[in-house]
Amino acid sequence: MKDWHLDDSWTLFLDRDGVINERIMDDYVKQRSEFVLLPGVARSIAKANKLFSYVFVVTNQQGIGKGLMTERNLLDIHTYCSELLKVENAFINKYFFAPDLASDNSDLRKPNSGMALAAKQEFPTVDFQKSIMVGDSDSDIEFGKKLGMKTVFIGHNSVLEHKTADLTCDSLESFINLLDYDI
Repeated sequence: MKDWHLDDSWTLFLDRDGVINERIMDDYVKQRSEFVLLPGVARSIAKANKLFSYVFVVTNQQGIGKGLMTERNLLDIHTYCSELLKVENAFINKYFFAPDLASDNSDLRKPNSGMALAAKQEFPTVDFQKSIMVGDSDSDIEFGKKLGMKTVFIGHNSVLEHKTADLTCDSLESFINLLDYDI
């Protein structure tokens, strides 16, 4: 990772479910009571806030498109996430989300680039060549690769390397600890 030449001008893009909070298999986090922060995430994001210029969440949320939740539900969940992070003085600069169904082939939905382009439009100093995408799915890694980002695959309790990610870790915490050690 030393060859990544990280400094505080870099941007960190994070998937949400499975990276920041517990993923609900075959379902969606539809309300704040279902949102459970993964161990070490708040501390890790607090460290990331010191290491990176920006920390963004980019999350596909087709539960909205399916009518299982509303954008208001999602905003409430993200407000709750921010409250949990604040305990460790951590914060997300902005949450970007794609409410569309996978079948809609929306530009916003990962692996398409819409959420990253929205981030760059709102935060013009974002440089995708100096960005890292952390996710737990192939579409997260493809999203990062399409834009020229470094990619980190979170493979929970996995010793297997992801086939295309630049790095595989078992949690956001272990990845941030590697960065903190390297810098």
